[in-house]
Amino acid sequence: MAILDFVKDAGKSLFGKAEAATPTAPAEALKTAEAAAAPSDTQRKVDALKAELRGLGLDGGDVHLTLRGDTVRIESRGADRETMEKLVLAVGNIEGIAKVDADLPAEPVFHTVAKGETLSAIARKHLGDANKYPAIFEANRPMLTHPDKIYPGQVLRIPV
Repeated sequence: MAILDFVKDAGKSLFGKAEAATPTAPAEALKTAEAAAAPSDTQRKVDALKAELRGLGLDGGDVHLTLRGDTVRIESRGADRETMEKLVLAVGNIEGIAKVDADLPAEPVFHTVAKGETLSAIARKHLGDANKYPAIFEANRPMLTHPDKIYPGQVLRIPV
């Protein structure tokens, strides 16, 4: 079992922004807290995550997601190592997700993109050759659609 950390405030927005309204009374604050923790809101978020995985072609029907706060647990019986790593990245690179818990057969190699980094620089660092950036791009498809479309805070899978 591995619990992997992600940048909670970076990534694709699936859940929408929380309203910035400030409650004026303690009773209103309690209602707001109860609404935020409502099971229906959790299920809505899980459904949005599942839809994202289906859209990326990563949910073959055997993927089970559990959401607790900002942590997602991924379970899949039929996924191989590469698919599990892609599932972890697809879910972890969603704004609002800080941790992903998944059973991985071996410790994956991930890289968090820093400001100004390119796939070539990442390839030079991890693979020893900047010209091997297509291997990193392919290892992160379908989440990446173009080698130049990476952003700070995004976590990428480094092929081994």
